[in-house]
Amino acid sequence: MKRFETSNILKQLPTQFFASLVQKVNQAIADGHDVINLGQGNPDLPTPIHIVKRLRSAAEQHSNHGYPPFRGKPELKQAVTEFYQREYGVHLDPKTEVAILFGGKAGLGELPQCLLNPGDTMLVPDPGYPDYWSGAALAKAHMEMIPLTANNKFLPQYEEIPMDIIKKAKLLILNYPNNPTGAIANLDFFKKTVDFASQNDICVVHDFAYSAIGFDNKKPISFLQTPGAKNIGVEIYTMSKTYNMAGWRIAFAVGNPSVIEAINLIQDHLYVSLFGAVQDAAIEALSSSQESTNQLNATYEKRRNVLISSLHDIGWEVQSPPGSFFAWLKVPTGYTSESFADLLLEQAHIAVAPGIGFGKHGEGYIRVGLLTTEERLREAAHRIAKLDIF
Repeated sequence: MKRFETSNILKQLPTQFFASLVQKVNQAIADGHDVINLGQGNPDLPTPIHIVKRLRSAAEQHSNHGYPPFRGKPELKQAVTEFYQREYGVHLDPKTEVAILFGGKAGLGELPQCLLNPGDTMLVPDPGYPDYWSGAALAKAHMEMIPLTANNKFLPQYEEIPMDIIKKAKLLILNYPNNPTGAIANLDFFKKTVDFASQNDICVVHDFAYSAIGFDNKKPISFLQTPGAKNIGVEIYTMSKTYNMAGWRIAFAVGNPSVIEAINLIQDHLYVSLFGAVQDAAIEALSSSQESTNQLNATYEKRRNVLISSLHDIGWEVQSPPGSFFAWLKVPTGYTSESFADLLLEQAHIAVAPGIGFGKHGEGYIRVGLLTTEERLREAAHRIAKLDIF
């Protein structure tokens, strides 16, 4: 069979680091081991039933069987604006400041292509979500990594970015609550971000994927709550985490009208909008009671408390994450992030994500997902104790 050569763009895409992790986990399972998989970022609980019911009824409506509006249903955009007003006190124009996305990942991949030319510079958090790198590669952009360190609560320090890099930068990616560190941002930091971006003509893209997951009575704030934020950036809100709708592939971008128009334009050429019934279900999620979201957040907080206390009990002194559904754990002395992850999988049959997969500054950590039961989290700590490391 003839093999056709792929384009240079595909050849330049970053290697999927976690593909090898999936292979290792699958092999361990195939070998008959009971693997506790804490390495994934896939919500383990079902979509709330009232959202599912809305999808069922909407799927039966003949009006949803044809092509939906190219740029999404106006009713969904209106629901988005009402949601942001209610939850964050942020006013949005549904016609010019909302773009419907095919999942947050799609939006993050599209934005560099919308705003950057080949060779342009984008600032990317390190450690950070690896698909940011994919967006840069698709745009043929140059990435400059911004270190996120424990000393600064995993927030970038703009004053430490060299001025020659700042002058070249056109795009800045942020993500709070943060994947993989679980860090959260406050209004003071976002004000610094707006000042930094305004002074240097940089567009900010805030990945708000874990918007609904904040612990200890601290609700994560929206970047757009910051005065001037809409003038210099956009926020991407996925419904995957807030409503356990990961497989539904629906999200939205909100904020600066010129950026929203650019997203809509590229999507005009790629898609014919989302299945109308999924949009109707999203309206239900955004507009109805948010009690299921509150319960989900409480579930993650209980899991976090169980995991961290169980690890403390075995002598592993780790930090408790303030947000997201991940814990960012420092590996014991003598191990790299990858060697410790391999040890846990091979000897304790626990899958975790090595920090180096999120960037150079992820070395020395592993990422653990709070995406299994409290019982399994306790069992994981029990298995680690048997390794007699701590």
